[in-house]
Amino acid sequence: MEKGVSSLWTVAKRRSLPAFLTLSAVIAGAVTYLAVAPRMYETSSRLMVDDKGVSVSDFGRSITQLNAGTPGGASALGDQAELIKSQQVLEKALTALKANSQTASQAEKTTLKKLSRDLKVKIIPATNILELSYKASDPVFAARLLNAVSNAMVEENIKTISSEATKVRQFLEKNEVPNAQQRLKVAEIKENKYRQTSGIVSFDDQSKSLVTSLANLEDQERMLFAQLQEARSRDSSLRQVTNSSNLGNAYASVRSGQDEQIKNLRARLTELETQIVALQQRFTPEHPELNSLIQQRDTLRAMYQQELARISNGNAVANISNDTLSQTLNSQLVTNTVEGTAVANKLRTLQAERVRLQNRLAQLPIKQEPLTALTRAREEAAESFKGLQRKLEEARIAEAQKVSNIRIIEVANVPTLPSEPQPAIILAIAGAFGILLSTGMVLLLEMMDNRLHDVAEAELLNIPLLGILPRLSKSNLALAEADLFLDDMGLVEPYRMLLKTLECRSPGKLHLVVVSSALSSEGKSVVVSHLAAVAAMLSRRTLLIDADLRRPKLHRAFNLQAAPGLSDAISQRSGRLADFVQPTGIENLSVLTCGSMSARPSQLLESNQMKALLTEAAENYDLVILDTPPLSACADATTLSQLSDGVMLVTRPNYTIKEVLEKAVADLTRDRIPMLGVVVNGISTPSDQYYRLANDEQTASPKGLARIGGAFNSNHTSGS
Repeated sequence: MEKGVSSLWTVAKRRSLPAFLTLSAVIAGAVTYLAVAPRMYETSSRLMVDDKGVSVSDFGRSITQLNAGTPGGASALGDQAELIKSQQVLEKALTALKANSQTASQAEKTTLKKLSRDLKVKIIPATNILELSYKASDPVFAARLLNAVSNAMVEENIKTISSEATKVRQFLEKNEVPNAQQRLKVAEIKENKYRQTSGIVSFDDQSKSLVTSLANLEDQERMLFAQLQEARSRDSSLRQVTNSSNLGNAYASVRSGQDEQIKNLRARLTELETQIVALQQRFTPEHPELNSLIQQRDTLRAMYQQELARISNGNAVANISNDTLSQTLNSQLVTNTVEGTAVANKLRTLQAERVRLQNRLAQLPIKQEPLTALTRAREEAAESFKGLQRKLEEARIAEAQKVSNIRIIEVANVPTLPSEPQPAIILAIAGAFGILLSTGMVLLLEMMDNRLHDVAEAELLNIPLLGILPRLSKSNLALAEADLFLDDMGLVEPYRMLLKTLECRSPGKLHLVVVSSALSSEGKSVVVSHLAAVAAMLSRRTLLIDADLRRPKLHRAFNLQAAPGLSDAISQRSGRLADFVQPTGIENLSVLTCGSMSARPSQLLESNQMKALLTEAAENYDLVILDTPPLSACADATTLSQLSDGVMLVTRPNYTIKEVLEKAVADLTRDRIPMLGVVVNGISTPSDQYYRLANDEQTASPKGLARIGGAFNSNHTSGS
């Protein structure tokens, strides 16, 4: 995270000038706009819509209230907001302003199109309030115009509601109320006529009466049926006791017991029977007195039978009992039979009546169905007629009231301060836009700039970072006077750390190092010469070979002769390496310059003599450093790297192209060339302050001042 923030800060510092210029241009534009923009004054007023107490009638309230509308559909409050900007309302407001001498001239200049565009209407959320706002260069005109629009809206609303009430009243008076009255009259006539023909007065009352009558008849029927069963049971019992086979015998028995002549005859017969029994006990059957009594008895019995036949209407009567109990039982039998017959007849009558009532009750719903439809039609017609009459009265009241559902709750006041332009907001917007534009400019420049800028970008190549080397002044670029460089700890220590890093990271003893770069002019020759000087200072026998046979530079750095050198040593197949090596002013450091320029440098470097020369150099010196051409220019570095312990790449911030460097690393990796790492050349590090303080202490002596005076007088970036 800290590394990312540091990288952003580095990018910001690097692109600070274009970013500052962009931000300054935007701010300057905003200031210019504030200076030349006209001052505008804004005022506002508020209208309340849908006031429910504006009318005393239901109809008046219904036409002055706004419907909430369906979700997602049209909004009645929104319709009122759009109506404010309608032509009739705006024309009425402008007409009122033109009639005033103070606002007439400005009203003439204001068109409906301009007024509709500048007039803003906003619905206050969760309320029935509309907020009107208007901007103008004249604050007095803006306030008066907005108040005129509010008054015109109220008047237009009153006119609309009154017109609607008038139309409703006229429509009801001419059409609906007379038609509803006629429909009610027709419905009443039809209902009354059907009631007369069907005989139904009240269905509920008649149904209840019939049900009650049926219930009473059923109770009576059950009671009579029980009485009939009881009579039949008594009749059967009496018949068994009296031995009467039919009602006629019982009736005759009763009559015989009640007739006086029969009673006398029965008494005489009883007396004779008693005498005969007494004589039969005294005399024989042939006794004359006994026979005489028997003859009298028979004659009297015949007369008795004749009287019984008379009483029973000529029917034969037998087994007539002469005792009082029999007479009583026969009398009860006759009475019970008569009563049972009467009960049966009454039961049949009740059953017939019940059937008749059931038929009437079954027919009643059938007759009631048409009557129900007629009654419903009559009630609907009556209700419609009453509702229309009520609406007519309400329409008359609403028409006379002149009510409105819009009320001005806040008038427009004359503004004292301009609303536009707003310096704080404009400057804030300009600042934010300028920052965004500056950021975009920085990002665009970074995207367009494909050069390597810092150490962090070099580390993204996934190869070891060997060291960070400082910038060198002009006096330190050439090593003809090596003491100026070697006596400066701030310059020597980074190269010493680089040498130690190379030795530590080498799998074996480090003998031969190839130094190259992705492009030319990245400072590899300077790095090679100063690294060799530090190695020699550290008592390592060092040989510096200028293997760049196309653009050699090392002989200039040490003020040596270019020839004889490397090309001469390879061309002359006889001779020792020491014959071509030149000593320098630095102890333990020798240089093998490029030698005579050859037309075929690649042939020389690919030869066996070159391999033998490098082998001899590795045997005679502790460290051999080869300065080679850039990797993008030729394959010399790749060829020599195969004969060495590895290749070290030199990069230079703000000069090395990332794509070229990435391609060089990829080619070396693909060719399996051992890479020791990469060196970032020409960057100041935090440790520079430490060495600067140490050097300042050394300047206390005149010798030190003379030695390094002017070492840091130039900020020139080192070159190859």
